[in-house]
Amino acid sequence: MGRRLGLLLLAGLLVVLTACSSNNSSTATNGNGDSEGKTTTLKFFHRWPNEPRNSYFNYIKEEFEKQNPGVKIEMESVLNDNYKEKIKVLVSSGDIPDVFSSWSDSFAESLVSSGRVEDLTSMFDSDKDWAGTLVQNQLKSFTFDDKIYGVPFTMDGKVFFYNKKIFNKLGLEKPKTWDEFIALLDKLKAAGYDTPIIEGLQDSWAVGHYLGTMNQRMLSPEVLATDYAVGTGKFTDPGYLQVLKYWQKLTKYMGPNATSVNHEATRNMFIAGEVPIHYLQFAELGYLKDKPDLEFDYFNFPQFSEGKGNAEGLTGAPEGFMISKETANKELAEKFVKFIVSPENAAKFQKDVGSMTTVIGAATEENSPPGTLGAIEVIQNAAETTPWLDNAVDASVADAFMRGGQAIAADIETPEEVLKEVQAAAAKLQAVKK
Repeated sequence: MGRRLGLLLLAGLLVVLTACSSNNSSTATNGNGDSEGKTTTLKFFHRWPNEPRNSYFNYIKEEFEKQNPGVKIEMESVLNDNYKEKIKVLVSSGDIPDVFSSWSDSFAESLVSSGRVEDLTSMFDSDKDWAGTLVQNQLKSFTFDDKIYGVPFTMDGKVFFYNKKIFNKLGLEKPKTWDEFIALLDKLKAAGYDTPIIEGLQDSWAVGHYLGTMNQRMLSPEVLATDYAVGTGKFTDPGYLQVLKYWQKLTKYMGPNATSVNHEATRNMFIAGEVPIHYLQFAELGYLKDKPDLEFDYFNFPQFSEGKGNAEGLTGAPEGFMISKETANKELAEKFVKFIVSPENAAKFQKDVGSMTTVIGAATEENSPPGTLGAIEVIQNAAETTPWLDNAVDASVADAFMRGGQAIAADIETPEEVLKEVQAAAAKLQAVKK
């Protein structure tokens, strides 16, 4: 009986040991994940499931695994708004991916405030050679309380692209002021372009790109800083109402169907030469190269005569990567981020995707769409940069602006009604703050 009991106990012990070995298979013991033949799994979550970025990140996953035996990158991606919601839920719940993409500025700050995002300052300080390859003015968008919480990868700016052939034929020049801009649109209409400017207002973020820039041009930096901060915003300055009235006027030049189509569709209309002007990101230059006979140039958003903001400011912000403070594989996570944000892979991203990165020298005439090097110079030399509206303010306030902007374009609401909704959203935040 004793011998039989001993055998049973031995068998049970072997089962337990086997189970423990299995459970530890994803626990890293060094930066390569190859200790004792075990597999280290690194969870990576990003917002680019569409081509060509999807193929690029599949390459990154496979190449990193190839160069680091014993490492498995568990990758997941969802698009834009769904990503915003999901990453916030994951961070608040504590179930955070080891590495994840993030917008900058207030969006990044909201994640940092959870206390679950890793401070990466030492990552920059300990590897000056790598840190020195990045455009330094892009770091501030991920810096809070003098600590760096994200590695910027893509950088961008938003300007009005225009069809040079149409402008040259009609003898038109780039406008510098709002009044000149409206006069330009009137001339295009008179020349037979019923829709002289276009935007896919079905996408609320596209509305936000306009209104965020217009707020920056109209309001003083001090007013914006107070109103954009959570808990102190009131949005009572008369400049906000004037912006919404100017927005109402501008949408009348976008045709009757602007609220029924998305940004991609209207961008294709511009590429096809159907409309003379479109508000585009430099990141979209890659799409324009598919139409070799399209001759284009661009100009910054014009200044309002009564505007108090910097007329030379540029709307745009970097996106990048963050690391979970709760990761069991910090060294490996840092290695993975550096692998993505490296000169070699940034150059591949530029060539394959056509979008600019923060890595100095990654873009060349050979691997970039026409206009890229000039765009990089514009971003690097901008007097100041303004983040996208939905990155600059709380989500509830941004939504009130963006949904309200759609309602104004559709003649469903007045600028006065929309501003009241913005003010109400801000008031709720103040109540929560108290």
